[in-house]
Amino acid sequence: MNVIFTVIFFLSLTVIAFTAPDKLLSSLLGGAENAAKMALTLFCIYAVWLGLSRLAEKSGLSQAAAKGLRPLSRKLFKTENPKALENIAMNLSCNLLGIGGAATPYAVKAVKELDKDGNEYAQKLLFVINATSIQIIPTTVIALRASAGSAAAFDIFLPSLICTVISTSVAVLLYFAVNKLWRT
Repeated sequence: MNVIFTVIFFLSLTVIAFTAPDKLLSSLLGGAENAAKMALTLFCIYAVWLGLSRLAEKSGLSQAAAKGLRPLSRKLFKTENPKALENIAMNLSCNLLGIGGAATPYAVKAVKELDKDGNEYAQKLLFVINATSIQIIPTTVIALRASAGSAAAFDIFLPSLICTVISTSVAVLLYFAVNKLWRT
């Protein structure tokens, strides 16, 4: 991918150098400025959510969430490992809130716990669910839209919910179908 992006960058650079050489430097600096603003915005969003996630862990809220999600998680992921179930619950919670960056560390911890049990089925299923992630509230996208000056940053709510429900449902059904085919 790096090679492809490098080629695209140099082709774009060449085109703008010949078509509008006076705008070359301002375009490069403007792009860098926008990238820095976006990175800082994302950093702040993730810092807040990771802090709240850490508070949830320390206060016992994550254990309560894991307890509430335990019947579904046990059945879906076919595991009894309490640490894995807690990390799966936190991963699902973060994904439901639309903060996939904060969900990833919990997925990594859950996969390590599931690896101790040799539960490849649950590891793969968690990967599929984490990659598609149903988002009830797409907070990262809403925050990015608000920081970019959107007048209606929350308008993404319903389309995002519909798309993520469909993508996760299809992905999980495909995983179950493929898993069943390979077992037979």
